[in-house]
Parts: sequence; structure tokens; C-alpha cells
Amino acid sequence: MSAIQTATRRHLASRFRERADHLARHSPARLAMLVFAFIILFITSLLLMPFATANPGTATFIEALFTATSAVCVTGLTVVDMASHWTVFGQIVVVIGVQIGGWGVMTLASILARAVSRHIGLTQRILAASERKSRLGDVGALLQSVVITSLTVEGLLVLVMFPSIMEVEGTFLGALGHSIFMAVSTFNNAGFVIIGPDLTPFVGNWAISLPIILGTVAGAIGFPVIYNISSNLRSPKRWSLHTKITVVTYAVLWLAGILMVAAFEWNGAFADFTTNEKVLASFFQGTTPRSSGMATVDIGSMSEATWFVMDVLMFIGAGSASTGGGIKVTTFAVLLLAIIAEARGDRDTEAFGKRIPPDVIRLAISATFLGAFLVGTSTLIILHESNFPLSRVLFDVISAFATCGLSTGITADLPDSAKLILILLMYLGRLGTMTFAAALALRTRRRVIRLPEDRPIIG
Repeated sequence: MSAIQTATRRHLASRFRERADHLARHSPARLAMLVFAFIILFITSLLLMPFATANPGTATFIEALFTATSAVCVTGLTVVDMASHWTVFGQIVVVIGVQIGGWGVMTLASILARAVSRHIGLTQRILAASERKSRLGDVGALLQSVVITSLTVEGLLVLVMFPSIMEVEGTFLGALGHSIFMAVSTFNNAGFVIIGPDLTPFVGNWAISLPIILGTVAGAIGFPVIYNISSNLRSPKRWSLHTKITVVTYAVLWLAGILMVAAFEWNGAFADFTTNEKVLASFFQGTTPRSSGMATVDIGSMSEATWFVMDVLMFIGAGSASTGGGIKVTTFAVLLLAIIAEARGDRDTEAFGKRIPPDVIRLAISATFLGAFLVGTSTLIILHESNFPLSRVLFDVISAFATCGLSTGITADLPDSAKLILILLMYLGRLGTMTFAAALALRTRRRVIRLPEDRPIIG
């Protein structure tokens, strides 16, 4: 009987491997969705353990699922206080979820495969290429860049933030643990904070705020950009078009965000701050909407004009194949370049001496429209399910979709049905709108016969 059971288990395992390999080769997007869902459920089960919460057994399923999704999807939205609700075990589970989400499940799978077999197989290359939007031949070097960059930046963040956190925590081990948590949360643009309820006591502390600002930018710029720049550090002319577009657009949006936050809040939410605190708060809050989600100022106390600016910055989000979310910087840039080309009457959309193909523009339009559709539909449902005003609901919905983590303070008070909507948004936002669309597509349509062309009136 045991021999039969063993043979049955081996047969089932073989069938499972074949199915997974087939799925990886023919629909890596669907496999990515399944693996992310499995990781989220696994983290949820760990957070439901009695010793994961300060008061054993107090975490509800919605609280655990919301926190797990927010961690794996590197968002940072919370429905409970991270510092007091979870034990050290619970916080370790959360930070592991953040690291997995930051690297990407497909990237992590490729790293494990390489550690075991000393090489990356075709399936792992396909998965990692799908996750990181890279060519198959670049995956091996890109994975090394992911790990080295992550650990290096996180290590530097730990060293820089440790002295300030030590003053608050008081004990070496406690300060070290909190520094590691904050470093991982910062670089992966997760937005979780465990050195108190929030970062408002550090509004004028450059030793804490500046590392978070720089760590946010490093994580949000995108691994392919970091790899490309590091490979051609002395030859900017050899940077890829993607790198040039990402760096320039990110920098412009970054500066614009800082200036507009300062203009709207200098005599508003920042009115009682010193000049030093106002300047640092402007830099901080102009940076974190790009996907970091941390705040040294109460977001709920800011004006609706600032919320609108942050809505736009969050929706655009970070760089492609980064730890951030949103429709991505390159998507926004391609749409803007297409509009400029149309306004000039140019036949082609061009940037930095290169021509952008029409299919890339169609992808940018699709990603933007699908993102807007998800945000609009979710906002409508939550407005129906709650009594909060549109400006606050829209802010938190975009924050969830863009995996940012900033909140006007309503997330914890939303009904469970609305929280489930935010959970779904964080999940889809982390995977990316185009990944979701590809996962839903049954096949790629290849048409031999093309219909006759006609032009509808636009505008």
C-alpha cells in the first residue's frame, strides 16, 4: 500500500511540475498571478498565528489578509498599528513579505533555481524576463543586479538610520531590528513604519528623512535602469532609451511634486514648522507619493489641492520593473511624447534620437485606461459602501492601486467590503495592469487578413 501511495505522490508531483512548466512557458503572467496569490495567503496564515499579535488571537482574517497583501504588494496601507498590533514575529513575517514582493516572486524563483543548479534554466529566464521586462539574455546579470543593489542599499540605510533610531528605541537589538525593518520598507517602497505610530516626530530630522528620500528614489527608479546605468556609468550616451526616458521624466515629476507640495502647504499644514522642517517636509512629501508611502506630516491635515497633486503622482507611480507601482513613468512619458508629436504634426513619436513604435504607444494607452478604469470603478463601489467624501476615497483608492501606502486616515475605518476592494487593487497594482490583461487573454490573435482602413472623427 505504501509503494502505491509513493508512486501516486510521484505521479502527482510530476504532473504538477509539467503543468507549472507549461504555464511558465505559455503564460508566465498567469503563473505570476497564482504565485503572488499563494504567497499572500501563506503570509496571511502566518499572521493569523496567536503569537503574531501582541494580544494572542486578536487578528481577524481581514486584518491579516490586508496586511499580507499590503506587504507582498509593497504598498504600506494598514488597518492596524504596525508598531503595537504585531509582535516581533509578526513584524518579521511582514518584512519578509515586503522583501519577496520587492524582488518579485519570479526573480526570487530564478535566484533559488540558480543556487540549486548553478544556472538559470529557460523556464526561469522566461519568468524573470516577464517580471522584469528584460531580454532573456540579460536576466542572469539583471538578477545579480537586483540582489546586490537591494542588499547594498538596504545595508547603507541601516547604517545611516541606526543612530537616530537608537535614540528612540534605547536598546541595541531593538534599534537594529527596527533599522533593518525600516531599510527594507524604504528601499522596497513599502511604506510600513514600526518606530512609533508614524514618522511625524522626525519631520525635521535629516538623518531619518534624507535616507528615506534617497532610498525611495533608488527603489522606484527600476532595476533595469540601475543595471543599465551601472554598466555604462562613464558613458551616458550609451544609456538605453528606457533609461533616459525614466531618469528625465522621474526627475521632472520629482521636482514638480516637491515645489507644488511646498507651494500649497507652506502656510497650510506646514504653518507651525520651522523653515528647516518646512523644506525637509516638502522634499519628503514630494518624494513619497511616487510609491514610498511614508509621511512625516499628517496627510489628512493637508489641503485637497495637495491631495490632487499626490493623486496624480501616485497614479503615474515609479519606474518600470521597480519596487513601485502606478501606470509607470515610461507609460506617462510615452503618452506625453505621442501628444507632442500629434500637436507638431509629426508622423513618428520620437525621443532622444529614437523612434517609438506604434505598438508601444498602444500598450501605454491600454495600461493607462485599464488603470483609470480600476481606480474609477473601485472608487464608485467604496463611495457606495462608505460615508466618506470623494476626495478621501479617491486618494486611498489610487494609493492602493499604485501600491503607494499614503492615506488620508480612512482605511482602518472602511467596512470590510471596501477593504476587500483595496486588497484586490493592491494585488492588481503590484502585478501591473498589462500583466493582468495578459493573464486574462486566452491567446494572441494573429490575423492574416486585415480589414480596410477608415478614420472615425476624433475630438
